[in-house]
Amino acid sequence: MKLATVSMGEFLNYLSIPFLPVDVSWPLPNLNRSHKLWTVGSAILVPTVGVMSKVFSCWFNSFNVYNREILINALDNRPSSQPLITVSNHYSCLDDPMLWAGLLEFRHFFTPKKIRWSLAATDICFTNELHALFFSLGRTVPIVRGNGVYQKAMDFVLERLNKGEWVHIFPEGKVNMSKECLRIKWGVGRLIAESKICPVVIPLFHLGMDEVLPNTPPYYPKTNKKITVVVGEPIALEETIRELREANKNAVEQRKTISDIIQKEMWKLRDKAQTLNSSE
Repeated sequence: MKLATVSMGEFLNYLSIPFLPVDVSWPLPNLNRSHKLWTVGSAILVPTVGVMSKVFSCWFNSFNVYNREILINALDNRPSSQPLITVSNHYSCLDDPMLWAGLLEFRHFFTPKKIRWSLAATDICFTNELHALFFSLGRTVPIVRGNGVYQKAMDFVLERLNKGEWVHIFPEGKVNMSKECLRIKWGVGRLIAESKICPVVIPLFHLGMDEVLPNTPPYYPKTNKKITVVVGEPIALEETIRELREANKNAVEQRKTISDIIQKEMWKLRDKAQTLNSSE
């Protein structure tokens, strides 16, 4: 008897995930409809990766966190309708998930509503069907670099924010191998400006991830390295947004102003992280 074979693309279509074999168009389900198989798969993958990453980052390396309670408080105690946005620098491909492995508690990995949605470049993380399935189950959204702030990935995460969920963004838009102060992308400004409820916006800055996973060959994770993460105070943006709207500023002016504020706060946090890292 000949057994029927099902391709990965057919399996993704069965999950109601539109997919193109070569150029990934959209590997995530419509979360407004039934998506039980995706939910089960994500509920298995997220804690598995989270626990493994936590063991590696915290047991095999030195993971030092400052002001962790700010993020934990936002996750556990903010109103259910209020969205959360975190922004951080991007120094290594391991930044996500190791960042959350060190910051979150084990219980968070088993609570889907307290796990972030993260944006990732299609040309890095969604290059084939298997990668697309893996990253989508890990609550990662494919964004096309160069397509601007108005694209499906941005619309998707804006919808998640309007559901009171958590979205993390690496606003530098790439792995910053030179560690310079890059001009951040304005997508985060759009998300904050267009959210129905102003999000809690928390900046993060970390050092040492590129020591754990170097950005140059050989690309092997290393142990006994020092990682420093500093969680900043929430950035107050409600008054700024109100003033921008009262002044009838257009969409470009709004997202630029908001992005500029976030950028300044991230650069301040960078200086603090460097000081703390050198004193450890």
